[in-house]
Amino acid sequence: MTARPSARPSRRAAAPARPATLRLAAALAAGALLVTGCSSSGGDEPDDATAPSPETSSSAPATSPSTSPGSTADAGEGSGDFPRYVALGDSYTAAPLVPETDPQDGCLRSTGNYPSLIAAAIDGTALTDVSCSGATTTSLVGVQETFDGQARPAQFDALTEDTDLVTLGMGGNDFNLFATLIGRCGQLAAEDPEGSPCEDADLVKDNVFRQIRGQLAAALTGVLDRSPDARVLAVGYPQILPAEGTCPDRIDLAVGDYPYARDLNERLDAAVEGAAKDAGVDFVDAFAATEGHDLCAEDPWINGRTTLEDEALAYHPLAAEQEAVAAEVLAVLGQD
Repeated sequence: MTARPSARPSRRAAAPARPATLRLAAALAAGALLVTGCSSSGGDEPDDATAPSPETSSSAPATSPSTSPGSTADAGEGSGDFPRYVALGDSYTAAPLVPETDPQDGCLRSTGNYPSLIAAAIDGTALTDVSCSGATTTSLVGVQETFDGQARPAQFDALTEDTDLVTLGMGGNDFNLFATLIGRCGQLAAEDPEGSPCEDADLVKDNVFRQIRGQLAAALTGVLDRSPDARVLAVGYPQILPAEGTCPDRIDLAVGDYPYARDLNERLDAAVEGAAKDAGVDFVDAFAATEGHDLCAEDPWINGRTTLEDEALAYHPLAAEQEAVAAEVLAVLGQD
């Protein structure tokens, strides 16, 4: 295997716009919903009986994952310890703009996301990356409509009995959690910048995290059912909000809502960890791996409100965060 990825940020000087960049810019204009955390699979509400369980079979056509330079989708088979690796997830796995992203299938997967780094670090690993920006747990078993209106097949369609390694990183878009944190809380901050309007509005109910844990546990069980011989890892979320302090130049959030937002961040990660325990799979602690590098930090690994060309979409991981997560996955696999 090659060396473990370094968890150090790489900042690049701005370059003149290229045709591919202009095409991506147009796609990102349509994808502005991602910046506010809106999922492209609809706004689930807690206890929504119509939401399909990730354990159930998809009614979607069993089409092959789309291929694009940023996705290494449908990559076939390698010859190493994990010849067939499938990556499932949302935009924190897809990592738009880190650094090169092909917008053609609407999922905004980058060439520098952690699945790509993992596959490059383990000799003989062929990656099928079907992570998709805006995905929820229902996107695992049903068609996902992307921000630009494309229909992506169920992510579980990429799994086979011969799959050797699966990483799953999602949950933040379920019940519009990210949409609330970044979108609605930001709107309320404009009305009461010094107070705690988001917490006062009680927009995120306690049972949301219990339900996210349950849906993720069902999803992980569904992975094991489809790929019984695979090593399955649940990947948690990074530290997005600070434990202390504020940074109004980087995020629209009322001063009194920072502790509340941090608590939501912690509880989401705990839900992923709990789901991994419930399903009997390994947990990748991205939260611990990103200690001191939230979006307010001196050395942030999460981007703030401004999209940075060839670096990160607003409120999404920078390259250093993806490198840190890849390093944690490799450590769990004993490949560090």
